[in-house]
Amino acid sequence: MNRVLIFDTTLRDGEQSPGATMTLSEKVRMAEQLERLGVDVVEAGFPAASPREVAAVRAVAAAMSAPAVAALARTVDADVDRAAEALEGAARPRIHTFLATSPIHRERKLKITREQCLERIDRAVRRARSYVDDVEFSPEDASRTELDFLCEVVRVAIDAGATTINIPDTVGYAHPTDIAAMLDALKGSVPGIDDVVLSVHCHDDLGLAVANSLTGVEHGARQVECTINGIGERAGNASLEEVVMALRVLPRYRDFETGVRSERLCPTSEHLAAVTGIRPQPNKAIVGANAFAHEAGIHQDGMLKDRRTYEIMTPAMVGARGSDLVLGKHSGRHALADRYRELGFTLSGEELDRAYRLFVLLAETKKVVHDEDLLAIYYQGTMEDAPRSFRLEYLDVHCGRRPARAVVRISHAGGPPVEAAAEGDGPIDATFAALGELSPWDPILEEFHIDAAGEGKDAVGNVHLKLRLAGHTFHGRAASTDVVEAAARAFLNAHDKAEHARALEARSFAQTQYWGV
Repeated sequence: MNRVLIFDTTLRDGEQSPGATMTLSEKVRMAEQLERLGVDVVEAGFPAASPREVAAVRAVAAAMSAPAVAALARTVDADVDRAAEALEGAARPRIHTFLATSPIHRERKLKITREQCLERIDRAVRRARSYVDDVEFSPEDASRTELDFLCEVVRVAIDAGATTINIPDTVGYAHPTDIAAMLDALKGSVPGIDDVVLSVHCHDDLGLAVANSLTGVEHGARQVECTINGIGERAGNASLEEVVMALRVLPRYRDFETGVRSERLCPTSEHLAAVTGIRPQPNKAIVGANAFAHEAGIHQDGMLKDRRTYEIMTPAMVGARGSDLVLGKHSGRHALADRYRELGFTLSGEELDRAYRLFVLLAETKKVVHDEDLLAIYYQGTMEDAPRSFRLEYLDVHCGRRPARAVVRISHAGGPPVEAAAEGDGPIDATFAALGELSPWDPILEEFHIDAAGEGKDAVGNVHLKLRLAGHTFHGRAASTDVVEAAARAFLNAHDKAEHARALEARSFAQTQYWGV
């Protein structure tokens, strides 16, 4: 069997998707999910972008044992040095350095000649190899680079010590035939190409990222760079779950395998959606809500007779959940812990304590608690990434006529409760207006949405929002059967993160710079 390495860049390229920024602890938890999934490489971040990124890469590196941990660096001495510093605690460190090689990037962005480009690549790869044995080089915008020059670039990188050569379709401009031509040319003319791992990194601007990645595998690539749910800049990256399942299901790839535990795909997708608030569209392949739904009568008839009539894979293969009713208010902590294990989560003692308190409160308002409710409790109740400085003590809302009116009472940092009342265009608007009067900042709501965790009128509502506080954006999330209460708690959750960041001083506010590879 030919092993295809899965390089996951959800934490780096994926985080560059608008609205997908993660806190340090969220990155670590996502990395732990990726390790359980069985990916081979986790790209943790771009250390030169900010002290925040250095801290994130260090934390991810410390948490990982099986996967290699990669840090991105431009072909600049300081970048390479910063990447090496951030990776000091990694069991399997990799420095991933890159330089744009296409004419438009060389001439317009970098203003360098071909010769200068080659000199930068040689210097950076050699410097990276002085720190670690595992060095990856990417010629950014490879798909728009002259083929003869691309071959020369790759030759220089290999001679300098690169162990992985990654070919990025940075702007999603390539057709599968272009990917085939590039890889065939490299394998046919670059000395030493068979001694390194050849990789592809495809963007989805024309919807061809997965097709291009699979073509890469057919033409010699043994590493695919991708992200969970396909998130990433612009239209995103090749979707990890689609690449993995295509290699597993399609007969033409029977000689290929990955180390990914496919039954962890849906739980990992759900985890990312809960952290970022960005859910895959319902008709998304593999992990979308409708991926295994059949409504047409002729489809349902066939499914009842033999699932294979309309399903090329089973829900169990990718860890897709059912919606069984499993727990009620008389269920105990042991039953709750067991059900979480069945859903793929092992809770620590502290996490179980918090989850059980929330479960009891929820069970008192619902006759039965769904799996979706348990996941909402887990994601919104146990994953606390900042100390709770702001607490909602009281909320009273009157609506049904305009304007709506809300009275809120909160406490801050253990101080005495303070109260405010405000009117607004609906109960949530009035609640936010009242909370805004009590905020130490001037909050600006940038994004707000509510998702139902399950079905029915008593479904838990997941609220995710983005607030601009003190010039910086913070995510807030909360869940409740009362969506107005959930919205208020999400508003305060964003304030908790802002307070926590302020306590970590200005370095925590550093803006991440975005780079396309």
